[in-house]
Amino acid sequence: MQLLTPANWQEYELIDSGEFQKLERFGKYYTIRPEPQAVWDKQLPEKEWGKWAHVSFIQSGSNSGTWKKHKEMPDRWYIHYTLPNQSKIQFKLALTAFKHVGVFPEQAVNWDYIFQSIKNSGTQTPRFLNLFAYTGGASLAAKAAGADVVHVDSIKQVVSWAKENMDRSNLANIRWVVEDALKFVKREVGRGNHYQGIILDPPAFGHGPNGEKWKLEDNINEMMKYVVDLLDSKQHFLILNAYSLGFSSLIIENLLSKNKKNLTIGELFLESKTQQKLPLGVFGRILKQ
Repeated sequence: MQLLTPANWQEYELIDSGEFQKLERFGKYYTIRPEPQAVWDKQLPEKEWGKWAHVSFIQSGSNSGTWKKHKEMPDRWYIHYTLPNQSKIQFKLALTAFKHVGVFPEQAVNWDYIFQSIKNSGTQTPRFLNLFAYTGGASLAAKAAGADVVHVDSIKQVVSWAKENMDRSNLANIRWVVEDALKFVKREVGRGNHYQGIILDPPAFGHGPNGEKWKLEDNINEMMKYVVDLLDSKQHFLILNAYSLGFSSLIIENLLSKNKKNLTIGELFLESKTQQKLPLGVFGRILKQ
């Protein structure tokens, strides 16, 4: 089992975590957000957190709340990430009502892997599918590497956000699909389409544009059966990433057991400046070259 953390972030840092919170830097702004995995004590004193923070998220519901500003900062700002070829992908960040800001920094591990896998594929224009694609970090990495990219998410506003990130990254021609991911992969299998690369990072809970319900433990097995059928038979890679409390990497291994000889499983984490390792999801990767 592999434990992986990003190595190339310049505009993101996890400063400290503990007591169900995390202190982070995004560009030049510092945020305090809830973090259910951070069950330990903070390493820095409260006054240090207060000295750093521009804004903190005050949770009022299970997944919603409001932001409290402690210092002047914009509601929207921009950061970049440097890919292995030194090109930069750009992200708009925003203070949303759901504690997220528009990027999951631990996913940079997967962006690098996608970029290198496409570059090493030997295929002139490999097809790449990003499911539950959010603001498009994986889509941008794949397009920067030269792939023909299909980006699928059920929320129209999030897809528009991803398109803005593409434009700011000086990329073009990603295919945008606003649809329930499970419905999309079923139709793609029926059409006989195949991809050389696929990533999916499904939420614990979600809704499609027409009220479709997604629950990770109820739907992931069916989803993976269709996704595996979409892989090109000669050459492919697949990344399944899951962030859900209690979701083990052994579940990923069992879901992908038919591809065991080409399978790697592990866990993503971010290491703080105070040297804690914050777990942020389990993953499985299939690679056939």
